Amino acid sequence: MRFDEVIGQQDVKQRLMQMVSEDRLPHAIMLCGPQGVGKKALAIAFACRLLETAGGQPGTSAEESPMLRKLEHPDLHFTYPTIKLPSMGSDHMPVSDDFAPNWHQLVTQTPYFSMDEWMTAMGGENQQAIITAGESDALVRKLSLKSSQGGRKVSVVWLPERMNIACANKLLKLIEEPPQQTVFIMVSEEPDRLLETIRSRVQRIDVRPIDQSAISHALVERRAISEADALRISRLANGSWLKALEELQLDSESELFLDLYMQLMRLAYQRKVRDLRKWSEVVAGFGREKQKRFLTYFLRMTRECFMYNFQQQELCYMTQKEEDFARNFARFINEQNIMPFYDMANLAIRDIGQNVNARILFFDFALHTITLLLSKAS
Repeated sequence: MRFDEVIGQQDVKQRLMQMVSEDRLPHAIMLCGPQGVGKKALAIAFACRLLETAGGQPGTSAEESPMLRKLEHPDLHFTYPTIKLPSMGSDHMPVSDDFAPNWHQLVTQTPYFSMDEWMTAMGGENQQAIITAGESDALVRKLSLKSSQGGRKVSVVWLPERMNIACANKLLKLIEEPPQQTVFIMVSEEPDRLLETIRSRVQRIDVRPIDQSAISHALVERRAISEADALRISRLANGSWLKALEELQLDSESELFLDLYMQLMRLAYQRKVRDLRKWSEVVAGFGREKQKRFLTYFLRMTRECFMYNFQQQELCYMTQKEEDFARNFARFINEQNIMPFYDMANLAIRDIGQNVNARILFFDFALHTITLLLSKAS
């Protein structure tokens, strides 16, 4: 993979290559930022650049090398969250190698994919993916071997915040005493969930949302849509290529989440507790990852209504259907309840990750919505 396949992010590309040209490459880097901004794409493209040289001599480019083009270089190692399949033994700790064909198929199609898409590829939409201690043991074995090409070994770790504590402690030791000529490139969406000792031993690079113009240009070049449509979608994408693709595909899930959001707010305003219980049971019937996606949508839509209420339409990023609803509803989201709404949704996301009872959680969520809608602006 090449850097020119990464959408936007010119400043990060330049910073990474400057590290190499000035011989200041750290042994561990962590690319941090929200989903969809191209962190994984940057990590893979940079890994390919680092592996272009063998034994200190210029090698073939990522475009010319079949191994790098197909991401099959023997010194390129991927670590990512996995699940336990029913076919696995009770004592088996899942590792990345168990899902290597699934990963390779997905990542060679595009490095821009979400955890939800990865869960689907693994066949475990209703599970929670983690990185186990078995993964760190496997990584130690791989990196202890000499480089097959006589150059660097690169370990790309996607979502290290999903490591369990045993894996995190073992990886910490590996980072503290890295094998010779080994570079770790971590890709994190929630770096604060990592051990402080790990965060302190990596060089953090924050990856900002993609420029709107870069997304618009990529939509025209890669998806062959009109400039007018590309401009509209790039504005709604809010810096995320994944969000741009969702808008382009008219994602049916977004339509579902909007309907659920509208139902919740209307039923809460009317104080229809019995109907709110039915609503909560519908959402509780989703898998945990889908529940978290709905709550993330809830946060976004509530934010948009708040901005719409204060007549900041230039800062609103809504579809036409969302704006039609916000036109009459937005006045109920004000400075008194916006932060409590945010706190409530973020707490629910955390609780889902801790496997709380979803029926109780979402019914309580619906009841609190009644109280918050009664909050009056000062």
